Amino acid sequence: MLSRTADNLFWMARHIERAESTARLITMGQRMAVLPGSAHRDEWRSVLQVTGCANRVEGGGLTTEDDIVRILLLDPENPVSIHSCLVQARANAKSVRTKLTQEMWEALNLSWRRLDGYPVAAARNELPALLDWVKSRAAIFRGAAETGMLRHAGFSFLRLGGGLERAQMTLRLLDVKYFVLLPETDVVGGGRDHYQWTSVLHALSGSRAYHHVYGAAYTPANIADFLMVNRMFPRSVAYCVDQMSAHLERLAQEHGQGTLCQATAQELATLLDQGRNGALFRGGLHEAVQVCLALTNRLALEIAEAYHF
Repeated sequence: MLSRTADNLFWMARHIERAESTARLITMGQRMAVLPGSAHRDEWRSVLQVTGCANRVEGGGLTTEDDIVRILLLDPENPVSIHSCLVQARANAKSVRTKLTQEMWEALNLSWRRLDGYPVAAARNELPALLDWVKSRAAIFRGAAETGMLRHAGFSFLRLGGGLERAQMTLRLLDVKYFVLLPETDVVGGGRDHYQWTSVLHALSGSRAYHHVYGAAYTPANIADFLMVNRMFPRSVAYCVDQMSAHLERLAQEHGQGTLCQATAQELATLLDQGRNGALFRGGLHEAVQVCLALTNRLALEIAEAYHF
């Protein structure tokens, strides 16, 4: 496979996953913003911090829902906005059109310019419907890939990009929750703390799955354990790492040689194994998340270098 084809498939998956994750974050922000005292705590700014866009709000005032819609949904100049991600994913898809099924192409090509020139006020009024549309486009694309795409190297690069982006979003979300959404140590474990942690589960569609594993025990340690090291939940970091390791192994077999990527993925998997049963939370969630983020960033660079992106 040509390296530019692998590059486009890898980044197409990352852009689609990023668009959906951002839509989920905005939904979580809406839930957080209705809590008592949310304006004082500037909950919307925490959503910007997860995506690395906090510096895009001018001045020192509170971040508003209008800011979120403008920056994270509609801004064509912001490379992590939903609008930009969909445009970039479609451009990637166009470059590798023959590698995609008809259904995969249609999932990205239909209504891809829907957000062009959308007024902020109109988008805010229709925000739930727009966010659901983004999530449905991503789901249709993944379903089409899962049921119709040949299991060749291209599929592996697609899954590598999606898994890497999903793992990083879960890590950033956990980190911001622990250090930004709830800076007041006196309320840890209280009603608001409970609501915010469960909102993180809602953002990752993990509420029902969490209940099956832990029942009604909604504790920060259990939630961190579920999102970091549970290998059954498809948005956990451990699950994503397992999937990436499998596809890296498949690529290594196809090319007849291993790469540094495999060792880095194994290092990350070992770290997560050591953090089971609440050990990550007790040992310092922020520190563990930062190490995992550094390893995923290194993994992305090593994949690009190994396969000449």
